[in-house]
Amino acid sequence: MAAVFDLDLETEEGSEGEGDPEFSPADVYPLAELRAAGLEPVGHYEEVELTETSVNPGPERIGPHCFELLRVLGKGGYGKVFQVRKVQGTNLGKIYAMKVLRKAKIVRNAKDTAHTRAERNILESVKHPFIVELAYAFQTGGKLYLILECLSGGELFTHLEREGIFLEDTACFYLAEITLALGHLHSQGIIYRDLKPENIMLNSQGHIKLTDFGLCKESIHEGAVTHTFCGTIEYMAPEILVRSGHNRAVDWWSLGALMYDMLTGSPPFTAENRKKTMDKIIKGKLVLPPYLTPDARDLVKKFLKRNPSQRIGGGPGDAADVQRHPFFRHINWDDLLARRVDPPFRPSLQSEEDVSQFDTRFTRQTPVDSPDDTALSESANQAFLPPQVLSL
Repeated sequence: MAAVFDLDLETEEGSEGEGDPEFSPADVYPLAELRAAGLEPVGHYEEVELTETSVNPGPERIGPHCFELLRVLGKGGYGKVFQVRKVQGTNLGKIYAMKVLRKAKIVRNAKDTAHTRAERNILESVKHPFIVELAYAFQTGGKLYLILECLSGGELFTHLEREGIFLEDTACFYLAEITLALGHLHSQGIIYRDLKPENIMLNSQGHIKLTDFGLCKESIHEGAVTHTFCGTIEYMAPEILVRSGHNRAVDWWSLGALMYDMLTGSPPFTAENRKKTMDKIIKGKLVLPPYLTPDARDLVKKFLKRNPSQRIGGGPGDAADVQRHPFFRHINWDDLLARRVDPPFRPSLQSEEDVSQFDTRFTRQTPVDSPDDTALSESANQAFLPPQVLSL
């Protein structure tokens, strides 16, 4: 499982994949070269503020007791995601996804702690039709809880894998909704940095929702850059790989890689290992299949410009420049934002509790939120206290 159900938080040295757990950019680009370029990574530790006041308005006291566990939706090294029903207070009977993270496992890695904070802050502050909604957030002595809307349509990855490739009209719809979501994030100074099919989910009507905000970078406005090495290799922009500094233009490269994936069945640059994949992204030739229409070919090429300043969306116009491309000429952007455009695929769901779009390896498990019996040291637990408490 991935997306909002992805519990294996990724370190800023890159997405950790199976069979390559020790990968870092220094394995490909010598550390001496990185240092010579002034790109040596700097470790940092951030406190995580997880309070209830802004997410959980009103007098209602929210905790695990307010939710009935229905199904397991995902599982990872840091905890689980459950489908739950609210059984107390407001929104009685409503179905949610409950993401449960173990503090003791997160706090071992300062970067994972920072990722947790970033995701929590962004989910709280960003509201958009195509971004997953955070309903409640709370914590116990040993666990963090995020209560999110339950996206019963499953991952876009699952549907793309099932279909093999999408028709251009289908891809156009999804790409357009993603464009609006990215544009909104960018307007708030946020770079997404981990766009891939696994991080795009569908709601019950078939509209997309961006999820998994742990690798986002906040406070990046016009002219600012960052050097963090992060993301999923196949969808990463070349400027991230070479650590030349990157800005929001990396999201448009990733959208181009995703577009290519939708229309051909695989990302544009792949190889048998990460180093060779990175080499292809940095200097490989883009091969476009002949069946793509001229507009699709043109947009893919403009997304996958290696010079960020020449990339579509890379200028001051950002998403507006992407929206004006002829590939989207049939899109009514106002109707799309209002979700008045019918999605190309509507999940076949029998009820609000239907989990047929999720992996049966998880949904067949008995849902159990294990006892909260981990005692953190005082110093470790401080990472999850509000800053005003830390300053006392």
